Amino acid sequence: MRRPRPLPAALACSAALLLTVLATSPAPAEGRELWGSVTIVPGHQGLLEVAGYGGPALGAGSRLTLTAPQPAEVTATPLVDGVYRGAVAADGGTGSYTFTGTATGSGSGTGAGAGTGAGSATGTAAEPGPWLGRTFPFVLSVPATAVPGTRLGGCAMVVTDAAGARRDQGACTVTVGLPDPALTQPLAGVPLGRRPTIAGTAYPGAQVTVRDQNEDEVCSTTATAPGGTWSCVPGTDLPAGAGRLQATATFNGVSAASEQIRITVT
Repeated sequence: MRRPRPLPAALACSAALLLTVLATSPAPAEGRELWGSVTIVPGHQGLLEVAGYGGPALGAGSRLTLTAPQPAEVTATPLVDGVYRGAVAADGGTGSYTFTGTATGSGSGTGAGAGTGAGSATGTAAEPGPWLGRTFPFVLSVPATAVPGTRLGGCAMVVTDAAGARRDQGACTVTVGLPDPALTQPLAGVPLGRRPTIAGTAYPGAQVTVRDQNEDEVCSTTATAPGGTWSCVPGTDLPAGAGRLQATATFNGVSAASEQIRITVT
């Protein structure tokens, strides 16, 4: 039986060093990742809330950084908390929160530093350590030229310790929403005939369906006219009496609904 040959001394030393590096290098917590999602209509802002940190409690200088998906931008970090300092890059490409507490504070607010804005790097049973069990809000803006139904790529998050080593990471989902359609005709409260013209506005190219108070389809069309205007006429008579109408627009896999209007059919 052939015995395995021993490794050369230099190779054995290199292997031992590699194992040491792998064993001591920080890595994200297994089975857990940062996450967050938001839907924002073109030309508007929305709130992306990041949560899910499952790594060890980190001390002062640890940071959560959000990279905005193109062409969205980070416009604000609205969390009001004395131990997390928010910041936004000048170009809106990233936003971050930095933990500024110290190891002398108490996570429950009863120890040293309570009431002074000092946090805890370890936390207590009453309150978990930094980053754990919390959500961190970022305000994102989406340009008016963004196409509804598009999922913007490149949204990412990472938590690093004070030395810059990655401790957790994740991806976020930012979807471009569809603006609400509007019903401009008929006017609420004005008596109608059995087959009135129904009109409004919607995102250009959207499929528009008008339904009554029973969710039955009244008429449908596509908003192809300039400015997204549309109109349709019921294929059958509307029932006499009081009722409601609502328009739903669908485009590229996303949908939005108008406010309901009350009608009276004579």
